Amino acid sequence: MTRVHPLRALLATVASVTALLGVTTPAYAVTPAEKLQVLASFTQNSADSYNSWNAARQNQAAWAAYGFDWETNYCTASPDKPLGFDFTIACQRHDFGYGNYEAVGAFSANKSRLDDAFYGDLKRKCATYSAAVRPACNSLAWTYYEAVVVFGSTAAVDPADIESARALID
Repeated sequence: MTRVHPLRALLATVASVTALLGVTTPAYAVTPAEKLQVLASFTQNSADSYNSWNAARQNQAAWAAYGFDWETNYCTASPDKPLGFDFTIACQRHDFGYGNYEAVGAFSANKSRLDDAFYGDLKRKCATYSAAVRPACNSLAWTYYEAVVVFGSTAAVDPADIESARALID
């Protein structure tokens, strides 16, 4: 039986865990194709994609070789937490997709998917609230989604739409 040095075993375990978590630290320059592949994996309309992106957001240094733009203005000029529903992280991921696809010149080809993923994130967030207030949250999610589809920004959300959603709570 071959004996494995404890340090080598530890390094192998760390490598396995980081691979399972989707954390990569390439020891080489990332190609544009590799960047697009990871960008696509971070911007799909699924909880797994959201969770992978969120883990990367919380450990941006591990992804430095990809040169991602993590800047955000959250929900632009619209409330990040309309009526107390926290859309902050969904808006942040949407900004991540818009900014990074614009930077690589592939925004137009991906905008509708990014907007759909945004709506999926909002609906998953709404699902965490009680059934009593969920209709109001879903109404706001639809309003925010329509704003990005039509205008490319949640800045177009009309305050009257937020008040209409409030009526669903009262």
